[in-house]
Amino acid sequence: MKIIGEKINGTRKSVGQAIKEKDAEFIAALAKAQVEAGANLLDVNAGSAPDTETEDLIWLVGVVQDAVDCQLCLDSSRPEPLKAALEKVSQKPMINSISGEPKRLEEILPLAAANDCELIALALDEGGIPKTVDARMEVVRKMIARTRESGLADERLYIDPLVLSIATDIQAGNITLEVIRRIREEFPEAHITMGLSNVSFGLPKRMLINRTFLTLAYAAGMDSAIVDPTEASMREAILTVKMLLGEDRFCRNYTRMMQAAAAPKR
Repeated sequence: MKIIGEKINGTRKSVGQAIKEKDAEFIAALAKAQVEAGANLLDVNAGSAPDTETEDLIWLVGVVQDAVDCQLCLDSSRPEPLKAALEKVSQKPMINSISGEPKRLEEILPLAAANDCELIALALDEGGIPKTVDARMEVVRKMIARTRESGLADERLYIDPLVLSIATDIQAGNITLEVIRRIREEFPEAHITMGLSNVSFGLPKRMLINRTFLTLAYAAGMDSAIVDPTEASMREAILTVKMLLGEDRFCRNYTRMMQAAAAPKR
C-alpha cells in the first residue's frame, strides 16, 4: 500500500492561510509529520486562484523539499503550474491528475508522458462521475488507450475509481469496489488509488467509515491511498488488513505497531 499524504492542500483553510502568508514553518511541519507517519509521497496542491497558483505551487515545492526527502505528487488541473513545478522538483514526481475530459488529456497527459511521470487518472469525463460500473469502466478504457498511445506504461498509471457519498447513494461503495476488481482484472499492471473522504460525507463518525472502506478497497485490489497518514486509526487499519491478507510475514509490522503504541510516552 503506497500512501500519498493529503494534508498540503490549499483548499484547507489553515494551509491556504499559510500559503498566503508564506508561512514556511507551518508547511514544513505538515510535510515532516506526514513522512514520519509513513507517507511514501506528499500531495502538493496550492489550491489558489489561477493568477497566483504557479507562484504558490513553486513556493510549496521548495519548502517541502527543504523539509523532507520524499517524492512529491504535483496536484493541479492546469498545465502551467505543473510545467513550472516540474522544473523545480529534485526527484521525478507523480502528477495529479488527468481524467476522461478531453481538455485534461490534451494538456496534462503530454507533460506526464514527456517526463515519464507516474500519473493519477480519475474515472470521470465531461459528464461527471458515471453512475454505473460499466460506464465508469468505459472511461477507464478510453483513458488507458490514450496513455498507451502517449507511450506511458500502464505501471506508471494510478487509476482513481472514485467513490460517491454513501449518504446519497447506498450502493456507492459497492459500485466503486466492483470497479476496483474490474480494473485489477483487466489492467493488472496499473495501480489503483483513491481519496476516501467522499464515501463518508454527511454521516457521523466519518473516520470509522473511511478506514473500514479502505480495508474493503485494499482487499478488492487497491494498492495506494490518498489519506492523512498522521491519523493513527488509518495506519492501524492499513497494517491490520495487510496482516490479514498474508502480506505481513510473521505479523511483524502489526506487532511492532502494537508494541510502539503500548510503550510508555516520554
